[in-house]
Amino acid sequence: MPPDGTPAKAPSRQGWFLVARLQSVRHAMHGIATVLRTQSNAWVHLSVAIMVIIAGWLLHVTRDDWRWLIAAIIMVWSAEAINTAIEYVCDVVSPEYHLSVKHAKDIAAAAVLICAAGAAVIGVLTFWPYMADH
Repeated sequence: MPPDGTPAKAPSRQGWFLVARLQSVRHAMHGIATVLRTQSNAWVHLSVAIMVIIAGWLLHVTRDDWRWLIAAIIMVWSAEAINTAIEYVCDVVSPEYHLSVKHAKDIAAAAVLICAAGAAVIGVLTFWPYMADH
């Protein structure tokens, strides 16, 4: 009870919810920064994503085509983030070499490669008609 004797108000659930969401976004942004700081391939993905966005803008791709391009970019970045998380967990669980950890890391890296290859196919299929017209 406050010193004046009035009952204390419970914290606003809405205010708490917003603070928690903002903290979650801050943690996620820190995660993105960690991926960029520690993974050289993330810079390749970022460079390609920027080139795709510039090409899409210059070629005036349709809204439907933007959906495919954005989905492909998100797919690759999500796979890279998950791969990085798996690598960090593996390094904590087994700091020394272990064949199972190697397999886990290789499989996570394969997921990124599969997504990047799929994104490249989406990019070719999406941009082909625009390039053929120019």
